[in-house]
Amino acid sequence: MLLEYKNNYEKITMGLMSFIPDFKEVSRLKFELDWYNQEESRKLFLWRGEETQDFIAVIGVETGDDLILLRHISINPSFRNEGISYKILEALEKHFTGQKIIGTLETAQLIVRWEQEKNKINEQDIVSTTINQKEE
Repeated sequence: MLLEYKNNYEKITMGLMSFIPDFKEVSRLKFELDWYNQEESRKLFLWRGEETQDFIAVIGVETGDDLILLRHISINPSFRNEGISYKILEALEKHFTGQKIIGTLETAQLIVRWEQEKNKINEQDIVSTTINQKEE
């Protein structure tokens, strides 16, 4: 579940962001949190795991009229390689309906893979629907 950042999530957010190589120092983490909080168009979101209900990931975005720029994504290493990043992107897409998600140099590859996966699933759905209609 995608939840907007609140000040009482500061420590967990800093802990999750510390998995990003550039954010190993506390002063750098604090600066980044302050940076997100300075503008209405900059937002942090936390991801709560479905099974444990613990916060297991954080993302940072900048919002515009038509675009959402995914600046940062950090997932607790214990939960990586489980498809969580795609679930987060799906929830982000639903939260910002009608806006396209784009990435930075660091996040663009993830977005490309996610979009490819979405397209593959959509194509499979179309094929299944076509087959089902022909069988009726």
